[in-house]
Amino acid sequence: MAQNENTPVNQKKSGIIGFLSGVKSELKKVVWPTRRELVSYTGVVFVAVAFVCALIWICDTVFARIFDLILR
Repeated sequence: MAQNENTPVNQKKSGIIGFLSGVKSELKKVVWPTRRELVSYTGVVFVAVAFVCALIWICDTVFARIFDLILR
């Protein structure tokens, strides 16, 4: 966010201290998930990853057999 002309000079922070101050203020705005939500979301991610892995494995197997039949 841009600084406007009415901002006092002594409130400006620069460098690493300003950055860390900004990070701290932004992290206070975060709405953290509850433990139950976190476990639920983690389960959804694991299921999605397993599904995509299985889909890639199936496609790889099918294409390998097709290329094997073509190159024989």
